[in-house]
Amino acid sequence: MRKLLFVIMCVLALLIGAYPLLYAFVEHKHTFLGSKSPEILHNIIWKTAFFAHIIFGGLALFIGWRQFGSSFRSKYLKIHRKLGSIYVIAVVISSVSAVYMGFYANGGLISSIGFISLGCIWLITTLMAVWQIRKGNVVMHQQFMIYSYACTFAAVTLRLWYPLLTNITGDPENSYIAVAWLCWVPNLLVAYLINKRIVVV
Repeated sequence: MRKLLFVIMCVLALLIGAYPLLYAFVEHKHTFLGSKSPEILHNIIWKTAFFAHIIFGGLALFIGWRQFGSSFRSKYLKIHRKLGSIYVIAVVISSVSAVYMGFYANGGLISSIGFISLGCIWLITTLMAVWQIRKGNVVMHQQFMIYSYACTFAAVTLRLWYPLLTNITGDPENSYIAVAWLCWVPNLLVAYLINKRIVVV
C-alpha cells in the first residue's frame, strides 16, 4: 500500500511539475492568468514573480520526490546531493516569489494569509533542512525535507481540492479561499505523522 501511494504521489508530481509547459502552448486567457485583472497582468514584477514561481516550483516538484528512499541515496549519493542543491535553489526562488504573489491572491485577505504562510513555511523548512545537514544531523535534515516537500506538493493538492470543492459547493470564489489553506495544512499534518513514525526514510 505504501509503495502504491508513493507511485501515485510520483506520477502526480511529474504531471503537475510539467504544468508550466502549458503556458507555452495555451493562450494565457485560458490559464490562471485569465483570472487576474489587467492592472496585475501589466505589473512586470508580479508577472516575473509568477513565472519564476511556476517554473522553479514545477522543477522542485518534478525532482523532489526522487530524493526519498534510502536505497537511492545510498547507491547514488552524489546525484542525491546534486538534485538536493537544485531543489533548494528552486524552492528559494519559487517560495520568495510565492510570498510576493500572495499579496495579490484571488479571494482577498484570507487567501493572501494562507498563501503567504505557505511560502514562508516552505522557505523556512527547506533552509532548516540545509542547516541541519551542514551540522551533520541527517535525521533532522530528512524530517525537514519531508516538511519542505509537503509544501512543494501543495501544487498538486491545490489542483485536487479546488475542482472537488467547486463541484460540491458550486461556489468557485469561496472554494478558492478554502483551498488557500487546504492545499498545504493537511500536507504538513501528514508530514508530521510520517516524521513521528519514520526515523530514517
